[in-house]
Amino acid sequence: MIPVAKMMDEVGFHSMEVWGGATFDTMHRYLGEDPWERIRTLKKYITKTPFSMLLRGQNVVGYRNYSDDVVEAFVQRACDNGIDIFRCFDALNDFRNFETAARVVKKNGKHFQGTICYSLTEMRMGGDVYNIDYYLDKAKELEELGVDSICIKDMAGLISPYDVYNLIKALKEQTDLPIHLHTHFTSGMADLALLKAIEAGVDIIDTCMSPYAYRTSHPAVEPLVISLLGTNRDSGLDIKKLAAIGEEMEKYTPKYMQYLDNTKLSVIDTNVILHQTPGGMLSNLVNQLRQMDALDKLDEVFETLPKVRKDLGMVPLVTPTSQIVGIQTVNNVLFDKKPGEYAQITEQVKDLCYGLYGKTTREINPEVQAKALEGYPRGEEPISCRPGDLLEPELEAVREKVKDLAKDIDDEVLCALYPVTGPRFLKWKYGLVEIPEEVKPKTLEQVNAEQELVAKALSGKLSEKSDKEKPANLRQFDVYVDGEYFNVEIADPNAPVASVRKKREKSADDDAPGNVHAPIPGMIAEYKVSIGDEVEKGQTLIVLEAMKMFNNLDAPTKGIVREIKFEIGDSVTKGDVLLVIEPTE
Repeated sequence: MIPVAKMMDEVGFHSMEVWGGATFDTMHRYLGEDPWERIRTLKKYITKTPFSMLLRGQNVVGYRNYSDDVVEAFVQRACDNGIDIFRCFDALNDFRNFETAARVVKKNGKHFQGTICYSLTEMRMGGDVYNIDYYLDKAKELEELGVDSICIKDMAGLISPYDVYNLIKALKEQTDLPIHLHTHFTSGMADLALLKAIEAGVDIIDTCMSPYAYRTSHPAVEPLVISLLGTNRDSGLDIKKLAAIGEEMEKYTPKYMQYLDNTKLSVIDTNVILHQTPGGMLSNLVNQLRQMDALDKLDEVFETLPKVRKDLGMVPLVTPTSQIVGIQTVNNVLFDKKPGEYAQITEQVKDLCYGLYGKTTREINPEVQAKALEGYPRGEEPISCRPGDLLEPELEAVREKVKDLAKDIDDEVLCALYPVTGPRFLKWKYGLVEIPEEVKPKTLEQVNAEQELVAKALSGKLSEKSDKEKPANLRQFDVYVDGEYFNVEIADPNAPVASVRKKREKSADDDAPGNVHAPIPGMIAEYKVSIGDEVEKGQTLIVLEAMKMFNNLDAPTKGIVREIKFEIGDSVTKGDVLLVIEPTE
């Protein structure tokens, strides 16, 4: 980012979205990078263009509603570190979840942008749920809340050109607030939608530099600048500056080629109009099914997803509701013995049914709600108040828990949002634990080595396998040749010796009646018992995080905990024995 930061600052963009949303999680979880430091570093290079971030309301940048003290601390620190514009959304379009964040943003004199999540139940805007009146009513609510601008957030790329034209026209007639359109290219309609929105009078649009545009990203900025040149909506941006930025970016794109979806030639997904699954949600579903060797169930997941969405109140599919609906759908497909059984309900679905995420667009299926809330610790009757009013302050307890690890308020807030991966990152950050190889960034030199291997493979120059003993210091490379995937290891005298978890062979003891297995791949988030504890059948023992959602694993029998196989933060695969109970009945 740094090589192009100053160049982009000279363009004259309305703003640059540099933070928030999934990026905060990705930085500390997968990149070993301090999210707070990213803002401060970029601020040194970008001094003219306002910084924007995506804020999930009471969810902040996580996957559940946090207490008001956590929200206040996070937003204050975001202001202090350099964020200027807060695009705030709530996954249910329940704007009560904005209130706490809005107060802090306004107190700091920053720009508070209220967001309406765009969703459909049909191929075009309309029907009984997500029609134009729904969006106009939501815009009125935002104006009454005192927002500085309104954003239509189309996270799945569903909005069609004529629908957006009618919507922007109606919004401009209803309010004097600036209107901002955010859409994705997933369905292939985004360029057309942006042009029709511009014709209708939209004030701000989201675009992307061409090297990272299209597919599930945003439309590229360059064609739009040329298209509008000399018109009454001329952007005023210099195409030569944009071209230079694109050329600079292309120098680094080889590092990220491995993340492109190369399973098909098309850069659009027409099926998104049918299953209405945002790109991030789709990749999560595919990854989870692949890890479980159940990718053949993907069509069944798409068929089941609309039913689960309807059962859960016809919610918009955006983080975190997209994950909530998506993971529950996968659970239903994999674990239900009969349709609609809901045999394994995630903790987030229980929270949604209770009302901890807010008011759903439609009523939740009462049978599903009753099953989800059976034995729910907060009560079996759902709430109707603002969820934040029920949440006890959290920050002080977190501060005490990580006092030997966290060095400032930013560290504490990180751990409050991510109680498992947050402390793990701080151990990396302060050198207490070495950063794993897979977290370290891939260099251009490594990429070039991969490309040389590909060239040798294509020319038939790779030597056959031998019985030579494998050296300890190896680097792994993902190599794709004519669409086939190969994992290649290369000896490197400078590479550290990595401890690799060997695949464990199944033993006869694995099927013992007191064993608790991982039903799906994931990460150990919490053990609720210790060795020696007596447990009852059905008692929750382990919380397993899978695709950022939490699943409770219960005791299969009454007994005494004799062995705990993994530590908190460990990754596990399907079928791993996580805990051993000695049965007493």
